[in-house]
Amino acid sequence: MGKIKYRYNPKTCKYEPWYLRGKALQDQIAIFITLSLVLGGIFYFGYSKNFDSLDEQILKKKNLTLKVEWQILEERVQAAYAELNTLIDRDDKNYRVILDSSPLSPEIRQSGVGGSEKFNTEDIKDYPSVMSGYANLEKLKHTVDVEVQSYKELNSILKERVSMWASRPAIQPINNKQLERLHMSYGSRFHPIFKRYMDHKGLDFAADNGTPVYATGDGKVIMVYFSASYGNVIYLEHGHGYETRYAHLSRFAVKEGDVIKRGHVIGYVGSTGNSVSAHLHYEVLFQGSHVNPINFFQRDLNNKEYERLIEAGSIDAKVLD
Repeated sequence: MGKIKYRYNPKTCKYEPWYLRGKALQDQIAIFITLSLVLGGIFYFGYSKNFDSLDEQILKKKNLTLKVEWQILEERVQAAYAELNTLIDRDDKNYRVILDSSPLSPEIRQSGVGGSEKFNTEDIKDYPSVMSGYANLEKLKHTVDVEVQSYKELNSILKERVSMWASRPAIQPINNKQLERLHMSYGSRFHPIFKRYMDHKGLDFAADNGTPVYATGDGKVIMVYFSASYGNVIYLEHGHGYETRYAHLSRFAVKEGDVIKRGHVIGYVGSTGNSVSAHLHYEVLFQGSHVNPINFFQRDLNNKEYERLIEAGSIDAKVLD
């Protein structure tokens, strides 16, 4: 209950309760309202200057969250660039060197990489950090696409190389671990039967009758027949320009059309055709021309064995066909 005010009444000579009425009451109310509005305005102005509104606080919190997420995204982009550069380095300096393929040129890697003009729209042109981030992502995406295509190309090259390496004649056609059976008779030599100098387009391996003869590379049997000069002979087509021939066999272990792998037994040593003793006559052709088979034995020999093979074959130059 409010405090009661009293005023002296000279007529009654007493202090009587006094209440605001009329204009005095209105003035008091107006003063109270005015002071309340002034104080409220001062409070609101001070609060708005020193404190954010609820909506502003929510937006600032969202903005802070977005900044943190943006920073994390940038760090991930940089990490992706680092990993991608490692793959590119391996691509150019390791894999393509091994596969004897030229590295991708900088022009190919940079082709199609645009600037930030494609992001220069009305929506984000006033936000350079956003435009820069999107430009980096676009560049990263393009670089990844180029590298994916490069690795697909490497995979195709690898498959071709594996096929070529498997098909290329690369081992000795008979078991010659002691390296004593080879006769270095490639080139012009005196024929033991015709008694005149003739080209000898292969190498001779002395071996007992019935010794297994091995395919020196993956391939397909294209001829199996008896020749007056070669005797029983097998022709293998290896692809990639390579062909091998195995002559003077005692018998065959394959037939025309067979697909064989390196090391597969295809026949057995004999002395059929123009031959003076049991041996294998072995030829290698590349793109239709004869080449010295001695150049294709490195796969199953180390350097010292290879040198010893040549030395042993050179010492015994006896011609067998």
